[in-house]
Amino acid sequence: MDHRRIGHAALATLLVLLGACGGDGGSEAGGSGLTGQVVIDGSSTVFPVAEAVAEEFQIENRDVRVSVGYSGTGGGFLRFCNGETDISNASRPIRENEVQACAENGVEYSEIPVAWDGLSVVTNPEAEFVECLTVEELARIWGPDSTVETWSDVRPEWPDEPIRLYAPGTQSGTFDYFTETVNGESGASRADFQASEDDNILVQGIAGDPYALGYFGYAYYLENQDRLKVLGIDGGNGCVLPSDQTIEDGTYSPLSRPLFVYVKHSALQRPAVRAYVTYMLENAPELVPSTGYHALRPDQYAEDLRIVQEAVGGAD
Repeated sequence: MDHRRIGHAALATLLVLLGACGGDGGSEAGGSGLTGQVVIDGSSTVFPVAEAVAEEFQIENRDVRVSVGYSGTGGGFLRFCNGETDISNASRPIRENEVQACAENGVEYSEIPVAWDGLSVVTNPEAEFVECLTVEELARIWGPDSTVETWSDVRPEWPDEPIRLYAPGTQSGTFDYFTETVNGESGASRADFQASEDDNILVQGIAGDPYALGYFGYAYYLENQDRLKVLGIDGGNGCVLPSDQTIEDGTYSPLSRPLFVYVKHSALQRPAVRAYVTYMLENAPELVPSTGYHALRPDQYAEDLRIVQEAVGGAD
């Protein structure tokens, strides 16, 4: 099944294939006897992976309800550290203030890498004049003190047309990663851009604006490559386009990054949550590529499973 279908709901929380009501547990197709719920929120970048896992998991476990939200990495950690969710999807590592919030609320957790992403810089296909940007040019465009207003401000030979910017909102881990990597400080960015925690809204804006420039996760570019143009990035060794190969071998630098899930230890004591996380890691080598991201090595997923088992004290 092709999971390069990224949800278009604008709600903060999306219920993915609610578990069927009634039934006789294991006697019906898809029945496993497992019941309960799994509550997930966080990164919109990781959302396609969580959606794909939830869909396949619930085919086999029809009486488990899995809800997957995408309030952004920061918004997800806020709920997670408040004890509202079982799993937090993240496109950046947890911050010190979030670690402290979790500790204050007694939330113990494990960090689990699940995939590799190549953060993609995209334009409208009509922008035939641009094929590549250097990291220095990205910093001049997106920096908090940027004076870039037109494409010709970036390179004189480019059109004297307004450069209209689209990017994830400030609660997004993608925003944090991009600003830290490109501008040298997390959150350091000019403010006059169209922001959304829903990457599909960014796609729509860029697809409808011939002089647009934006960035988001690689899976959203792949899903919409007929409407978008991805740019090469020159990190000092020439222009490189994001692809499975360049993301895996690190040549798409510096915008390749790991994607994570954070799992609450107390939630792992519940069979439904433990089964979901185990299913995710055991099936990630097949499901992650179907969402447009790059899977980790088998030994890395084996290490993830070991971390989960250790967190639940070896529970089956």
